Amino acid sequence: MLLKEIKNIFHLELDAIYGKEEVDSFFYLLIEHYFDLERFVLAIQPELVIDKEQETVIFQALSELKLEKPIQHIIGTAYFMDLDIKVNEHVLIPRPETEELVRWILDDLKTAAKALAILDMGTGSGCIPISLDKNLTDAKVFGLDISTDALKVAVENNELLSAGVKFFKADMLSLNTETSAIELHQKFDIIISNPPYVRELEKAEMHNNVIDHEPSLALFVPDEDPLKFYSAVVNFAAEHLNENGCLYLEINQYLGEETKQLLEESNFKTIELRKDMFDNDRMIKGIRK
Repeated sequence: MLLKEIKNIFHLELDAIYGKEEVDSFFYLLIEHYFDLERFVLAIQPELVIDKEQETVIFQALSELKLEKPIQHIIGTAYFMDLDIKVNEHVLIPRPETEELVRWILDDLKTAAKALAILDMGTGSGCIPISLDKNLTDAKVFGLDISTDALKVAVENNELLSAGVKFFKADMLSLNTETSAIELHQKFDIIISNPPYVRELEKAEMHNNVIDHEPSLALFVPDEDPLKFYSAVVNFAAEHLNENGCLYLEINQYLGEETKQLLEESNFKTIELRKDMFDNDRMIKGIRK
């Protein structure tokens, strides 16, 4: 079958769901992933034919896209900080906003004069600590998560990307009472967290590909207690950050001022609330007094 005919079928079947531009992106990502074909291939080989086995693979992907399965789950990876991060249904797909947070941290650390101890709380796929480990010399980087399935993904990413992050299982809501993880008894220079922050009332704003295919455990919080994870992280950071250590958080865009107040009440200073590329309050930094 001609590859250009398959592209036309993709648009016929998917444009109403995703829009033409995104369907183009899906199609080219799939042919690169499965067939190692560059996106300009149809411009130079308009009559390119793929075989029956290749047809089966790409039409299976089309069927999954019609069910609004994320493209990252179909190909098994997400691109983040110039790295291919393995993802599946047990971890959140890394977002561009999270990459902005990591780039903020790295920008702040350009003049760091010592090896740093860094902890990522609620690590998921491990994209945050692995990216930091790959970009920082001599840093000791740790990640924790409550999900055993998520940690399996993080450990696999750590191995595939030749990173040196140490992962362990722990519940961020009870860290100050846990004694099992010896790594938690040290002081850190930097603590990061992108914890669950989507209120149940905000589900209506979300796409089915997120609600149906990404872990609710990593997404949602009760409407009546939307900052429950932030309170736990901030309390832990207040005790376990070195003096002038930094806390970085990805936050709910609607709760920026409330999160800022939480840091102020825990004696953090020089608090900076920063917007993301979409002009939403999305990340916050505080320095421990």
